[in-house]
Amino acid sequence: MEVESPNIFLTLLAFLTLIGTLVVVHELGHYFVGRWFGVKAEKFSIGFGPQIYGRTDKRGTLWRVGALPLGGYVQFAGDMNPSSQADESWKSLPDAERNQTFQSKALWQRALIVFAGPAVNFLLAILIAMGFLLAFGKSVTPPVIDVVQPGSPAAVAGLVPGDRILKFNGRSIETFDEMANEIVMIPGDMANIEVKRGDQVLVKDARIAVVEEIDRFGNKYRIGRIGIAANKIEVREVGILEAPWAAVVQTGNILRQQMIGLGQIISGRRPISELGGPLKIAKVSGEAMSMGILTFISLAALISINLGFINLLPIPMLDGGHLLLYAVEAVRRRPATPQVQEWAFRAGFAMLVGFMIMVTFNDLASFGLFGGG
Repeated sequence: MEVESPNIFLTLLAFLTLIGTLVVVHELGHYFVGRWFGVKAEKFSIGFGPQIYGRTDKRGTLWRVGALPLGGYVQFAGDMNPSSQADESWKSLPDAERNQTFQSKALWQRALIVFAGPAVNFLLAILIAMGFLLAFGKSVTPPVIDVVQPGSPAAVAGLVPGDRILKFNGRSIETFDEMANEIVMIPGDMANIEVKRGDQVLVKDARIAVVEEIDRFGNKYRIGRIGIAANKIEVREVGILEAPWAAVVQTGNILRQQMIGLGQIISGRRPISELGGPLKIAKVSGEAMSMGILTFISLAALISINLGFINLLPIPMLDGGHLLLYAVEAVRRRPATPQVQEWAFRAGFAMLVGFMIMVTFNDLASFGLFGGG
């Protein structure tokens, strides 16, 4: 049964809380590592556009809130703009001030300052995963098939109850949930499944079925299914010493799935319409908050991983674009010319604007504005 979506006020509150928190966490990563290396932060902004609140601390950093809450930035001394393009005038500053600029630092220090933003997004997700594991335990359902649906891809491939799954597409499987998470990501693809049946090890090929599911709010999702189930569901406690690594593995698996999803969209195996933007995130944020704080926190972890991943893409203006330029600098033994950097940032800006227009169009289409969805 479809449930009415939350009202606009709850949706807006949830969205601003989610994005605001994740942006603050991301930018604090840049800020604290920069401060650790002695770089002065001139501005720390939550949001873009006209300032609606600002306060300067004793270190000379302006902490501000912009009118457009879709992002944020730290502007270090020596930066021309929030994208960390160098203002060449930093070279003529007095020694004390010049040594506080971002550009004066060694290449590895600048790279760490840039990488710190995505890194703390991943760290936040890991901490949330640790909390859930410690509070609710970990599913360790054995990867043994109990049910095979007649006529399903699994049945066609020759899988039978009692088969123990060893590998899925070459990846070792330890729990049934691991395989389920792999299957969901590849609707319509061929899969290679290695199973143990008695004393035999068999290899089966199956084409994953495409299933369109609709959640309680009416959102549609295209996922993979193979038609098997495991009845022996086990949840065991996770100790404080085990939780950190288990959380890292869980976060890594989600990151891997996001990378696979992006690769499928780029290669055309998934429609580009599946990419969502701020409007879709706002809608999902409101829905998650209406379902309870734990669901909302779980969504925050997922979006935090996504934010870290997106920022590491080698696109100028994003953190990954800066790291790409630093890699070029490391190879050439000197920075790219100002003209090259300028054109790179212009191209990156154009790409990001185009991307935002596309995902906003997708969001509006998913809401039925253009007669679809």
